[in-house]
This record gives sequence, structure tokens and C-alpha cells, in this order.
Amino acid sequence: MEKGKILVIEDHKPIRDELCGFLSRYGYEAKSLTNYETIIEDCIKEQADLILLDINLPVLDGYYICREIRSRSDVPIIVVTSRDSEMDELMSMNLGADDFVTKPYNTQILMARIESILRRSQKTETQNAIVCKGLRVCLNDSTAEYEGRKIELTKNEIRILYTLIKHQGSIVSRDELMEMLWQSNEFIDDNTLTVNVNRLRKRMESIGWKNQIHTKRGQGYIV
Repeated sequence: MEKGKILVIEDHKPIRDELCGFLSRYGYEAKSLTNYETIIEDCIKEQADLILLDINLPVLDGYYICREIRSRSDVPIIVVTSRDSEMDELMSMNLGADDFVTKPYNTQILMARIESILRRSQKTETQNAIVCKGLRVCLNDSTAEYEGRKIELTKNEIRILYTLIKHQGSIVSRDELMEMLWQSNEFIDDNTLTVNVNRLRKRMESIGWKNQIHTKRGQGYIV
């Protein structure tokens, strides 16, 4: 079983291949990205657990890539570079990198740093995060994130979404949803739930998660 996905952004093929092989041996899914024209968008779409990023790259330098990814995602980033000045390390950290490793590196130390950062990031996510069809929903801060786009949801929106995803593939009845939202389905106008679900659909469409909440006429909703 793979322990997580790690993206390798390194333009020197021997180093790139070595890193991917090394990560695979330790049970990670290692994927290298080499289309530097679309590197930022590709990183976001991959929804990796961690990124290993070189600084000296063609087209865009690593500093710019680090800053742009960090502005759109919380994915952990370790800068792995032959540039070893204190200024390089400081810049990397200021732009949002989680760690800075210089080449040549000890592979065991690199792995220890990767696993330490992954443990920290997974701990902050907690069990209150749930994922469905690329969408990550977090109860802790009432947010939904899809392909790097993140929005805050209202209390009702997050409850409906979380309930539907928790029962992914099964129909959740309107009565169940009304009971969950208002602790009763007796005194609530049936149209109130419809309004809430339609508003949630529009919020999801605004971040690109479209046509995923389906109405089952006379029964309820399903994702």
C-alpha cells in the first residue's frame, strides 16, 4: 500500500530518476513533472501529499513556483537544491517552503525529513477531513477545496456536503437531511432544504466541482 504521493520537480534526469526510485522503494507514489510551461497548474491538479522542488529550473525558477503553489495550496514543499547559501534557505522559507535540503544529500536524512513533515501535515488535517472525487472537505474550518481552489461554507452547507460524501454512492433521504440540519423534519418547509442544496451546488460549481450532487426524485440526494 502506497504511503502517499510525492511530486519530484527536478530538471536533471539522473537526480530525478534517483529520487523517484528511492521514494518508490520506501512505499511512496513518486511522480516527476517535466512540463515547466504548466508546472504550477500541474502541481495543483495532482493533489500530492508533498513536493520536492529544485530551484534552478528552466522557464520558471523554483522560488516563483514555490510562491505560486503556496498561494493556492497547503501542500508541504521541500526545496532540494545545490544552492546552499543562507539567503537561498531564507528565501525558500519566506516563500512558503517547509524545509530546505542541499545537494549532495544523505538519502536517509532526506527520508526522515519527508516523513516528519508528512506526519505533521497529516496530524493537522485530523479525522475531520473527508475526500470525494478530488474534493477535500474539512469540518474543522468549514472549507471545501478542489484542484487548489478553496472556499468557506456555511454551517448548513458543510453539514449537507459532509453527510452526502460520508454516504457516497447511497441515497440520503430528504427527511434524513432535514433531521440532521434542524433536529426535526416536522416544522420545516420542504422548500428550505431544496434552497440549501441548490445554494451548495452553486458554491461547489464556483470551484469547479460540478454536477456531483444528484437529485433522486421522491427519494433524496446522492453523490
